[in-house]
Amino acid sequence: MDVIKSVEEENRETVEQQITASSRFFLLLILGFVLVFVGIAAILIATVLYGGGLANVGAVIFIGPFPIVIGAGPDVTWIVLFSIILAVLSIAVLLVMNRKIRRIGD
Repeated sequence: MDVIKSVEEENRETVEQQITASSRFFLLLILGFVLVFVGIAAILIATVLYGGGLANVGAVIFIGPFPIVIGAGPDVTWIVLFSIILAVLSIAVLLVMNRKIRRIGD
């Protein structure tokens, strides 16, 4: 009888850990969307307030794990460097979170 109770308690702890990990991932997902919208709003506001004749554009496109960085404009070097840094950071976060999930699962 005690063995069954201990197994049930271990199962409950495992489920609680999985729920905690899932809620953290959901929070990161929502945070990502919020950051994208804040960035778009900042760009729109800057364009309206300081709308000059020159424009800079940069983008990162992920195809699987491989980032493709593109850009155009007079200051594109800084935008592309910033995009590469963001791409490397996002891959690093993905790997760290993947490793944490595997540790929880074991």
